[in-house]
Amino acid sequence: MGKLIAIRHGQSTWNAENRFTGWVDVDLSEKGVQEARRSGKLLKQLDINFDICFTSYLKRAIDTLEIVLKVLGEKYEYTKAWELNERHYGALTGLNKKETEEKIGEEQFKKYRRSWDIPPPILDKDSKYNFEKDPVYKGIKKIPQTESLKNTFDRVIPYFEKYMEKHLRLNKNVLLSAHGNTIRALGKKIFNISDKNINLLEIPTGNPLLINFDNSGKVLDAKYLDEERKSPIITNQ
Repeated sequence: MGKLIAIRHGQSTWNAENRFTGWVDVDLSEKGVQEARRSGKLLKQLDINFDICFTSYLKRAIDTLEIVLKVLGEKYEYTKAWELNERHYGALTGLNKKETEEKIGEEQFKKYRRSWDIPPPILDKDSKYNFEKDPVYKGIKKIPQTESLKNTFDRVIPYFEKYMEKHLRLNKNVLLSAHGNTIRALGKKIFNISDKNINLLEIPTGNPLLINFDNSGKVLDAKYLDEERKSPIITNQ
């Protein structure tokens, strides 16, 4: 099996403002640009080739990947897929997280943000964050108006199994630049994390996660490359 390296994009401008971003196409902050460059340097130290790269439709993930590839000095082709987009936060999109928690209460806030299968309220059809008429998503049968992590899992995992896993089984190395909940959904499958404990899996910005598999597809080991910014990897829970 090849290696899978998953990177959550560097800090975005809305990450810095503590806002629910979801499908809104915001830029990297200056810190996020620096995180992406550091990710590239960490990957360069691995001294491995990447056979194929994937990212979402959102520029914070695309820009992170392009910065990483520039640091690597490579011009790999990459595939963009809307299925790898961040979770859609519905009516919470654009709201400040702290202010929202104060308004709806800690318990409800945690349910919306970190539960497995409870989505936020549906986005208003008249919202400026409604992407149904966005030409970028033309051809998609049904654009979500809100998503739980389970909903995100239900689009990320079929895409992984159909388009990414086959390359790993051919002993090819795969680089993914995506989002916190994209990688959390993928981690749930790969690390066999329970519905109850998936909220414990933290995905830091701009810190490549290296995953090694045995020939059967079972995880041998996994680690974040930035040792100064460790996050726990919850497995078999």
